[in-house]
Amino acid sequence: MIILGIDPGTARTGYGVVRKSQRGIDFVACGCIKTSPDDSPENRLNQIFNQVNGLIKDFSPDALSVERLFFFKNAKTAIPVSQARGVILLAGERKKIPIYEFTPLEVKMNIVGYGRAQKMQMQKMIKKLLDLDEVPKSDDAADALGLAICCVYLLESKRFPKKA
Repeated sequence: MIILGIDPGTARTGYGVVRKSQRGIDFVACGCIKTSPDDSPENRLNQIFNQVNGLIKDFSPDALSVERLFFFKNAKTAIPVSQARGVILLAGERKKIPIYEFTPLEVKMNIVGYGRAQKMQMQKMIKKLLDLDEVPKSDDAADALGLAICCVYLLESKRFPKKA
């Protein structure tokens, strides 16, 4: 089973790919989709959509795990991130990939065991769980790997989260 985790954003959309194997959860890839603030909003969304489609084509995921937005202090940030999330969901739906949503609190709870875990705690646990040499350089990529791992755990436990 291959899971593609995505942490939506307009400037940087993190992605993480893991494979559930007999030995556990294996790291496949991670990185960021970056867009320029000089581009129009619609162009940036198009870039995200196209690159997510490319990730789907490259990795053929069995499921897509996307961060659910639940609170934002700034509407200027919430609206563009929601738009980016929308094109990510559209890309998954068009390929008929099951989509699962998790809040940051749910991800932290499932990976660290504490919903208010600090970012560094999460990154260290992701490094350990995936047997990585170092913590992923990008916070967005690390968050996306956390989303993918969380999805594996919940699918294995048969406690299915709400689908998008």
